[in-house]
Amino acid sequence: MRRILMFASALWLLSPLAAAADIVFDDPSGDDNGPGSYTYPTAPEYKKGSFDLTKVEIKDAGDKVEIKVYLKNPIEDPWKSRDWPVKGNGFSIQMAVLFVDQDHKAGSGHDKGIPGLNVAFPEDGRWEKAVIISPQGETRLRSEINDKAKDMKADLVVPQKVSVSGKKIIAVVSKKDLGAPAAGWGWQLVVQSNEGYPDKADLLTRKVNASAGEHRFGGGRDDDCDPHVIDILAGQAKGDKVEIEAQHKALSAYSCEGDPAAWKNAVLPMIYR
Repeated sequence: MRRILMFASALWLLSPLAAAADIVFDDPSGDDNGPGSYTYPTAPEYKKGSFDLTKVEIKDAGDKVEIKVYLKNPIEDPWKSRDWPVKGNGFSIQMAVLFVDQDHKAGSGHDKGIPGLNVAFPEDGRWEKAVIISPQGETRLRSEINDKAKDMKADLVVPQKVSVSGKKIIAVVSKKDLGAPAAGWGWQLVVQSNEGYPDKADLLTRKVNASAGEHRFGGGRDDDCDPHVIDILAGQAKGDKVEIEAQHKALSAYSCEGDPAAWKNAVLPMIYR
């Protein structure tokens, strides 16, 4: 009987129905300040902790991939996204982008983030796919991509479904669009804020200025040189406090000297599993 059970277990592990292990990244709380200096907008909707990433889970779900983004605070919908001209997804102020390096090859993929983030990626950690997790409805999101990111359009993944539950945002994407998560892939999750009235060149991202405003982050610059990023995965993505310093270091390493064409963006690390 024991041999039969062992044989059955072995068959289950070899079966295509056997679930792949989830990919999990943890992030320390209290680092929702970009390079260490950023402050929240002053309007009451932007509650402290609303952009503080704590965990990312990526689950193989048959012909789909489920992505869960956990934040410190419960996800709210102060701007009533369900009533927007293009019906939203049940939350208002957050936005996240999951960048994926599928081959870990130097020179392969995109070396810049989506328009409005002002970030770059390392030569051997460029991304092939990026999932945009937004409260905006699919029609609005696709329109913005078409207008502002045509050169990346084929590699930007719009989820089939986005929802919220408690402190997490859940995005479901098709494997036809993203691919099946594999060992050795690199991942980076960027937390930003949904901007319903973005700058003409920005893909629904909210700006960071020198001084915080009602709907502007503060602690940065008034040009578009600094990274417009509030929280990322850093270090080993195990949730250790040393990862706060790693994030601050990565997001502080940019140069704004001379002509804008010579500016050097902050480089975001990929976390490989």
